[in-house]
Amino acid sequence: MSTSVLRLGLRANAAQFTLLVAVNALVGGLLGSERTVLPLLAEQEFHLAAYTAALTYILAFGATKAVTNFFAGTLSDRYGRKPVLIAGWLAGIPVPLMIIWAPSWGWVVAANVLLGVSQGLAWSITVIMKIDLAGPARRGLAMGLNEAAGYLAVAMTALVTGWLAAEHGLRPAPFLLALAYAGLGLGLSLAFVRETRGHARLEAATHTTGNAEHHHGLSTGRVAALTSWREPALSSASQAGMVNNLNDGLAWGLFPLLFATAGLSLTEIGILAALYPAVWGLGQLVTGQASDRYGRKPFIVAGMLAQATALAWIALADGFAGWAAAAVLLGAGTAAVYPTLLAAVGDVAHPAWRARAVGVYRLWRDGGFAIGALLAGAVADLAGIRAAIWVVAALTAASGLLAWVRMYETHPQAARR
Repeated sequence: MSTSVLRLGLRANAAQFTLLVAVNALVGGLLGSERTVLPLLAEQEFHLAAYTAALTYILAFGATKAVTNFFAGTLSDRYGRKPVLIAGWLAGIPVPLMIIWAPSWGWVVAANVLLGVSQGLAWSITVIMKIDLAGPARRGLAMGLNEAAGYLAVAMTALVTGWLAAEHGLRPAPFLLALAYAGLGLGLSLAFVRETRGHARLEAATHTTGNAEHHHGLSTGRVAALTSWREPALSSASQAGMVNNLNDGLAWGLFPLLFATAGLSLTEIGILAALYPAVWGLGQLVTGQASDRYGRKPFIVAGMLAQATALAWIALADGFAGWAAAAVLLGAGTAAVYPTLLAAVGDVAHPAWRARAVGVYRLWRDGGFAIGALLAGAVADLAGIRAAIWVVAALTAASGLLAWVRMYETHPQAARR
């Protein structure tokens, strides 16, 4: 399609943007099918006593997704966005079947390697495609809508699978829902999603940058260096994203076990597992758009410090009500951070290499799952789950303070105020 007939903006691309929001909700739902059930499956059906062993599926998922994120951006620049999205769904279809039929924990770990590939391709590409369509003016809103759809689906699926597990057992019922998500996502992507690489080229044709380092013709190695450590805003976003998903990995892997140890029912554990991503998802509808007006940095710093406070609260609490209140605060802090980090990367990166920058950022961000699984598992084995939560709370607070010191405001209108 010629760029002469393309237009940037949410209104001009409303139909495709809405479709991609729906597709990303299905991507999130596939991930959410594991949030309540899999930690309990490890303990109750596979009898994994050590926390480090029980969290191997998160390690496998996080490491694979992190690497796949990097290649998703590069592949989408070379071959187009839609083929990479379809490949992500094809990788996701076997995941629920492998968990349903798993005779050993190794099958579950292997399924999460495929889940990491699927999420790394499909979620990354829905992010990149929405940035392509939205243009620079409403990037925060676009990321808020994208991430809200994904994490509301995570929350709803965590809640529903908790109920299914309570009524019908840990397998297979919760994972049949995941299989339906994957089939529907693949069908929609094949039939209705359109390529958006032309929109990025259209924006690149009119893009100007005040930094000579950020010109359009950068190598992938140069993009990786800028995003990882050289460019203050991009590297600050990368470290904050990594720590954010480090504490999400903790929440995914250890919170259900903490709640179960306290005697909570499967239904109550499902509610708590859903509450945090539900507030996270809904909150992004506000924070993404607000960052277009007030800037990215305030939300990133405040969000990381709020997460640290919430984790400390969870470590201190000892009952459903206290944990529910802390989960709400944790979700609110994450909502402040998640879309604004992506929007900040989109602000700084040139459209010609923005997909690769998003891929590098998401490599660091989702590497936090793997680091979190190793760190939280090791500390929990040595000193207990609550000690692991305290360690991650301290790291999250340090990350917020580092972003406060090092990061500059990336949104052009907010920076001029």
